[in-house]
Amino acid sequence: MKLKNILIAVNNIEAAKQFYGRVFGLIPILEAEGNIVLTEGLVLQEKCIWESELGKGCTFKNHCSELYFEERNIEEFVEKLEEYYPETEYVTVLTVCDKGQKLVRFYDLDGNLIEVRTPREAAGL
Repeated sequence: MKLKNILIAVNNIEAAKQFYGRVFGLIPILEAEGNIVLTEGLVLQEKCIWESELGKGCTFKNHCSELYFEERNIEEFVEKLEEYYPETEYVTVLTVCDKGQKLVRFYDLDGNLIEVRTPREAAGL
């Protein structure tokens, strides 16, 4: 068995596509029926479709999952994030961990939690 994708619900699929493209460099590889498959296996789905399929509402900022990315130059990443999205809501501002890794946690435009951390090997771990 192989995990193929991770799907997140979004309020505005075009705004989310632009966010993940600008901030993470993810590129759409398929767009169909309220879904956009991005490189790296992330799928965006319009919230109304998600709710219709499940027959239940969506709860953003539920703190039950996060998207995890690694970036060697995290300071440059944060600068880019703040340049494009100065209204970003941080959960953890840029922090240096005990063993030297750096991390930042924030919400995307829809309240999906994201963590960006420097790779372990970049911290000498």
